Amino acid sequence: MKTLDVRIWEIRQLQPARVLKNGQKKPATYQVRWRVATETHYRTFSGKAPADAFRGKLLSAVQNGEAFDTDTGLPDSMTEKPDRLTWFAFSARYVDMKWKSLSAKSRETTIYAAATAVASLVSAAPGGPSTATLRRALQHWYLEPSKRASGGQQSADEQTIEKQPAEDQRKPPAEIAKALIWLEKNSLPVAALAEKKHARAVLDALATTMNGKAAAADYIKRRRGVVSNMVRYAIECGELHEDPFKTIQWTPPKVAKQIDRRRVPNPKQVRELLNSVTYVGTWKRAGGRRYVAFLACLYYAMMRPEEVIGLCEADCELPDKGWGLLILHKATPYAGRRWTDNGELHDDKALKARADGETRSVPIPPVLVRILRAHIAEFGVGEDGRIFRTERGASVTPFAYQKVWKQARPFALPPNRVGSSLAEIPYDLRHAGISLGLRTTRDPALIAERAGQSVDVLMKRYAWALDDQDAAANKAIEDALGDDDE
Repeated sequence: MKTLDVRIWEIRQLQPARVLKNGQKKPATYQVRWRVATETHYRTFSGKAPADAFRGKLLSAVQNGEAFDTDTGLPDSMTEKPDRLTWFAFSARYVDMKWKSLSAKSRETTIYAAATAVASLVSAAPGGPSTATLRRALQHWYLEPSKRASGGQQSADEQTIEKQPAEDQRKPPAEIAKALIWLEKNSLPVAALAEKKHARAVLDALATTMNGKAAAADYIKRRRGVVSNMVRYAIECGELHEDPFKTIQWTPPKVAKQIDRRRVPNPKQVRELLNSVTYVGTWKRAGGRRYVAFLACLYYAMMRPEEVIGLCEADCELPDKGWGLLILHKATPYAGRRWTDNGELHDDKALKARADGETRSVPIPPVLVRILRAHIAEFGVGEDGRIFRTERGASVTPFAYQKVWKQARPFALPPNRVGSSLAEIPYDLRHAGISLGLRTTRDPALIAERAGQSVDVLMKRYAWALDDQDAAANKAIEDALGDDDE
């Protein structure tokens, strides 16, 4: 919408010229501020001259009777040409730049975060698709390089849209194709993110899931990291001058740092849970038995599921008696065929927080040695040496062991605990193993090394495992109260 209701204020200095600690000189920064209808707009410049020049152009447009656009805050004479880079086009450029260096799971996070941001950076044109439709179009039909290369993206010509046969999976449905055309026409320029209202709209979108509900803190943190990286790339490309998010007063939900101790089973409960896994499925098909050793590795070796999936017989030292040793050198997280280069469900990568080729040695107690030896004796290993496979010889997926765990818990827990958070998911076994190791060894550095975490992260999440002073404190308070509990 266009309007003549414009007010332009005097230039104000934001920061004086200064010299940084490294000796680098930073010029003074100045801000041009003006109002179009009810919206206030800002532009920040390094130096007074460019700020004066920009304000002069605004004043000339007002004196010439030009109408200002309420979305961009600019008159036509100052609006960049239609071929300027939009978020729709820039997001594809960013994904292409990052794609080869990203792991499969990071590709998924990048696509979904970019789609969320781009879907929120659109003009207020009437009759546009819903935000959910825009996100789906970007996530499934535009941002993936292979989809654009195979013609998944159509040009902005509604005459080309035809109903696609159900069996033709290479072309988007008509609703999605129309959404992509609308996005191409109505996506805001990258420079528009400098406006606080657009920056805030992106942050608010990142805090919302596809169904409109509030997103979890970890969800927001991962996706905001991607969008912040996109902004840095836009600055590198000269499309933005500074990070607009740094000027926004926006507080994301807090991420829980400590593991909820209510989720953590004790050693007796772990033994009962692992035993209950053997009850799942028929004996002949061993639906549960083939996952006992897998789940035991999460607890006794403090491994991550993706590390267990990639475990090979050659990585194991399993003596007849005594402690054994696992030498971990890779992780094999489940990602889905959509995100891997080879079309496999899993993606081989380096251990978390380690470079390619780095290993982690994990001593394992005799009980896990026996469990692994028994598993190999009963089920053998794959042609590639992998210890854990499905009944058909495929790699283990989270859906498989999570299903077994869900069926096994009622066999091990009393009825009033089945609905609780105690050992709710298999990953809680890793939490239990780490907390037990901390409590018994009281050596955070040792346990952090075995678990593949930094000491700092370990202590933030599991510090409560070292807090065993409750009993003594309770006794002292009881004595002071003079309560003998009679």
